Amino acid sequence: MTRSDGRKKTGKRSFPTTFAWLFAALFCVTATSMRGQQQQVSSSEAPGGADLATLRALIDKGHAAEALKQLEVLATRKPEPAGVERLRGVAFYAQNNFAEADHALATALQQNGKDVEAAAMRGLTLFRLGKSVDAIPILEGLHDGAPYSKVDPSYVLALCYIDVRRYDDARHAFARQYGFEPDSAAAYQLAGRMLLRREALTPAQEFAKKAVELNPHLPLTHLLLGEVALASQHLDEAVTEFEEERALNPLLGAIYDRLGDAYTRSGNYQKAQQALQQAILLEPNSTGPFILIGKVLLKRQDAVSAAVYLERAVRMDPTNYMTHSLLGQAYRMMGRTEEAAQEAATGQKLQSAGKSVQDPTQ
Repeated sequence: MTRSDGRKKTGKRSFPTTFAWLFAALFCVTATSMRGQQQQVSSSEAPGGADLATLRALIDKGHAAEALKQLEVLATRKPEPAGVERLRGVAFYAQNNFAEADHALATALQQNGKDVEAAAMRGLTLFRLGKSVDAIPILEGLHDGAPYSKVDPSYVLALCYIDVRRYDDARHAFARQYGFEPDSAAAYQLAGRMLLRREALTPAQEFAKKAVELNPHLPLTHLLLGEVALASQHLDEAVTEFEEERALNPLLGAIYDRLGDAYTRSGNYQKAQQALQQAILLEPNSTGPFILIGKVLLKRQDAVSAAVYLERAVRMDPTNYMTHSLLGQAYRMMGRTEEAAQEAATGQKLQSAGKSVQDPTQ
């Protein structure tokens, strides 16, 4: 799903744009947090004098292919040095070669069932392969046995639970990650937010309503309920929930942004413009309200004002195809045909580039 400002709506079907950066970050955290473990095996020498710690550094710097060449040679030694298969798995993961990563990490765990990083990386890899059922027992074992100073598997475990519709287990896993009581209003709200990102709208709404029941004054819960309603195209309900949140949290810019979106979708452009102008005053560095108000002003046939907001949005983020497309429409309405064609072409190019970046496992 795509928001009306061109930003991708988070959810399972939009995995590449939503989660790819997150798992890249998680991979980096894994690499850093296990550094001490790597030092224990750094005495295993690779050809040319490179040890495993050096090869790990190569992977971390983006040279996984180079590291793999040396690791493949190490893998032929009898006996194979400890840690080689784990590092091969890490290198394959860095290349998004998840099938090979899974094979190497499974071998590493056969060699050493207590290898915490291999287990963490294999659980993550299985999730990326769409094998949440297989990932769950591995990640559950990590939570039970791994020191908390290592990588916390709770987030990926929770996503796996969502995939198999074990929503209460997902809530408990998210709560562990944030240190919330598992049955608290905050835990329900957090899980509802994550369920919305995975486009599980019905359980997201149920969890958000439970959060309100447990704590009627908890900030952001009505915002969540409004976003669920907006995603379901229940526009009147969305507006009601956003107004409830505004009464609790009147200086939250996101409220006015979402109100503007709801009014835009319902065709109430005057109220949409007013809400989005309020959002811009509170969140001047967020592109969303600028894009939406540009769209609204085009609907109101005010191309000159629309262009002002859209040009600002382009300066803030030149990679959003929707902004260029709308700006092209504004220029066309103003008779600036050459600039209009240029913006339209830029928008189409960016949109095509975005569509070409897909995760083959999803």
